[in-house]
This record gives sequence, structure tokens and C-alpha cells, in this order.
Amino acid sequence: MHNTSFIKKIVLAASVVLLYSCDKDFNAIGEGLIGDNHFGLESVKYDVLSYNQEISPIQSNALLVNALGIYDDPVFGSTTANFVTQVSLTTYAPTIGEEPVVESVVLSVPYFSHVTEAKADNVNIYALDSIYGNREGKIKLSVYESGVQMRASYFDNGSQYAQMYYTDQDGDFDTNKKIHTSGKPLNDDATDLGQNETFFFNPAQLENSVTGTDGKVTVSKVAPEMRLKLNAQFFQEKILNADASKLSKADLFQEYFRGLYFKVERSGGNPALALLDFTKGKIVINYKAKTAITTDPDETKEDKTLTIEFKGATASLLTSTKTPEFETAVTTGVDTQQGDERLYLKGGQGSLAVIKLNDFAAKLEEIRTNKWLINEANLTFHIDAEKMTNTSEPKRVYLYDLTNNVPILDYADSSTDPSGNVKLSRIVYSGIINLDASKKGATYKIRLTNHIRDLIKDATAKNVTLGLVVTEDINTITSNRLKLKNAEISEAPRASVMSPQGTILYGGKSTVPEDKRLQLQIYYTKPN
Repeated sequence: MHNTSFIKKIVLAASVVLLYSCDKDFNAIGEGLIGDNHFGLESVKYDVLSYNQEISPIQSNALLVNALGIYDDPVFGSTTANFVTQVSLTTYAPTIGEEPVVESVVLSVPYFSHVTEAKADNVNIYALDSIYGNREGKIKLSVYESGVQMRASYFDNGSQYAQMYYTDQDGDFDTNKKIHTSGKPLNDDATDLGQNETFFFNPAQLENSVTGTDGKVTVSKVAPEMRLKLNAQFFQEKILNADASKLSKADLFQEYFRGLYFKVERSGGNPALALLDFTKGKIVINYKAKTAITTDPDETKEDKTLTIEFKGATASLLTSTKTPEFETAVTTGVDTQQGDERLYLKGGQGSLAVIKLNDFAAKLEEIRTNKWLINEANLTFHIDAEKMTNTSEPKRVYLYDLTNNVPILDYADSSTDPSGNVKLSRIVYSGIINLDASKKGATYKIRLTNHIRDLIKDATAKNVTLGLVVTEDINTITSNRLKLKNAEISEAPRASVMSPQGTILYGGKSTVPEDKRLQLQIYYTKPN
């Protein structure tokens, strides 16, 4: 009997503690429900200090995608994007065969594309993705053997450091590019100027033909890709006739063949720029060779291939010319005290916005004193639609902790896009463009509820400076180093370096109309 009574008391006490704990957790300052239904909630807006910051030359190696081409943006100016990559053999110490003779050499890099119409016999109509400027715009494209050996690291005073390559190093690679004996680039096909002089990003479906050992030709359909014929004699000498030791190991090969340099120039009219995944690029050398040493002159040579992949160090090489308006906005026109009326975000070697919750300590203390339960906090950035009329808008922006170059707490969002598009994941955190009735960009909204809750709950938490950039990939959060850091920033998000786009947003300056002004909006519930 006594044991039963004791157990009942323990269960009762535990229940009281549990209920108290649950109630305490629910009513903790800064906690609350998450949702877009604000019915019955109070709201308050706080001023935000925001201004522009130029991104000077920045590290551009190890990007997931690289720009190639020329993009003339009427708002931000012109960007010329060249590219350099190391190359590697799919198999080292290859068995080339005897008396090899090159038949053809084909370079290919797939485009980002999607099918718009499927027809019979596997014939598809495609549209290219990630093309900027005139989709049919022509450029002069030249592919050279690189004369610069790219390294993964270097030593200084006995310590090893990662090797950085920067957006402003095009001159280094252009000056040291190798010109083969014809005096022309490697893509020197004179019968098809679309290979070089009038190149464009062609959305046409292609075909691959493969000849089997029985002589039968198999044809397959291929999605759109860059496909260039390269100089056969160069690869005869450089690869097939090379000393075997040069092809034996990766380090020896990359010292011997230092990679490819892709150079673009204007070719009249309005040009275009594309984002490409060069890691999927390759060079296929098609040749004939005997399988063994023989004195029989009639022995038949077999069809063989040798593949070179685009593996190793890479770098995006960007040359930009800013419009006078953009130049002023991110240099002499910056107001770090009152804030800027317009925020200019530009990818590549561009610009970002600095955002500060100034004089926020007193406001946080007011929230603590009043014991408000924070349901949601967000920043809504209004696009200057008039200035962005004649240019394409980024699909997404990214808000992060600029002080430490890391994501804010709200970035840890597992929500996904119903279509499965990974670029549209983290839809609660958002930053995805919101369109108006005319399908033009209106706003970008970013939730920082947990960021604000953390400041409320922990009085010792630092009110960090925030940064806002355009992003090509919301899932890439690594930062790249500036060549020369300044008092404001030393790094910028890598996904911003990958993007050629820009946008103009209204800032938080008091002279901005209130319905467009950047402010921190907090929805809260008063305690009972």
C-alpha cells in the first residue's frame, strides 16, 4: 500500500514538472508559431541601415558552373567571361597502338537545357537554360593550349596554402597562351565559322555516330552541347606522338599539357553568355592504329579513341565595364551613415548590400520586457521595376551573416520545392523572386525569424552585420576570398561569383517611399 501511494506521488510530481516544462518552452520569449497566417497578430516595423559594397577582384576557382561569353546588361554594364581549365586523361599510360593517325578531334561541353517538344524517333526540340543576352547572339570563340601551369597549392616559408585564382587574371592566361604552328587557335576549322568566328549557343539536338567492330554504324540522339572540331595535327604531335612518360601520371601530364584557355571576343551584334558545367566537358581523339608491331604493310588499322577530360583546377576570368550609374552607386555614392536609396546587387566581380539592424539593442530589450512571442520576422526587398525594365532579373537572392561569412539560423530550412527543383529548395527561408500581375519581379522576401529569436533569447548574442547577394545556387554557401580585402568585407558568397545577373532594390533610407522602404517587420503575440 505504501509503495503504491509513493509511486502515485512520483507520477503526479513528474506530470506537474512535465506540464510546467512544456508550458515554459511554449511561452519562452522569442518563441512562437511559424506561418504566413498573421490573423490576430500584432506587427511592428524597424528601420534598417543598408548600403552598397563593391566586390573587387575575387577568387574564382572551384566554381560549380562557369560563365563563357559576353553579356551586355543595360543597367550594370558589360561582362566578358573567359575560362581556363586543366585537363586529364581518363586513363594514364594508355596503350595507343602502332603507327597512330588522328582522324578527328572533337571537344564537347553539354549545355543546360530542357525539352519543349518531343517528336517521333527520339527527335526533341530543346530550349537552353542559363543563357543571358541575345539567345542567338554571335561571339568569336578561340580555344588555346594554356601556357600557365595551374596548381592546387603552394608553399611559403615551409607552410602549404591553397592556390587561389582570381577574376581579374585574364591577362596572365591570355599573355601566356600557346599558338600552334598554324598561327590560329585549336578550333581552326575554316569550313564552319560557327566553330569559331561566329559561334553561338545552339539549341539544336545533335547526333553521335559510333562504328562497331563489325563496321556497323550506330546513331544516337544527343542533347544540345558545345561541339568544336579541334586541330588534328596538334593532337597527333601533342598526344599520340608524345613520349610515353608524359602520359604516364597525372602530375607529369598536367605539367606537359597545361590545359585549355577559352577566349571570347565580339563578333558583331548583340552577344550572349552562358553558364556551363565544364567538368562534364571532354575532348575525344578519334584515330586509327595497328594493335602490334608488324612488318606486314597490309595489316588493317583499327578505329580507336582516347579521351581527355576537363578535370583539375579551373578559373573564371571576368572583365567588366560598369555603367556610370552602377559605378557611382558602388563607389563614390555609398552612404554608410544614412544608407543608400537603391541597393545594387551584381554577381561575378560585382557588388552586394550591407544590412545592419542599427540601434537594435533597445528594441530587443523592449521585446524582452513586454514578453512578446515572436511568430515571424522578415525583410522584404522591393525591386525598382522602372530601372529593371530592360534586363533580366535574378531568380533568387541570399541573405547571410556577413560578419562571419556563414548562413543565418533560418537558412537551416528543410522545405523543398514540389517540382523537385533543388534551386528552389529552402522555400520557407526563401529569397525567391515574387512576380506581379505582369510577370515582372516585384519583391524578394527573406525570413529571419530564428535569427531574431536568438538575439532576443540570448542578450550576449552578437547583432551581426548581414549581407545580401544574388545567388546562382541557394545550396552553395561557401565564400570566396577577395584579392584585396577592405574594411567592410574580405569574402563574398561563391554562388554570387557564379551568377552574371544583377538587380536594383530599394534600400532603407528615410527618403525612400514607405511602401517601398526596406524595414524589418516582426509579427508577435502579446502574452495573456
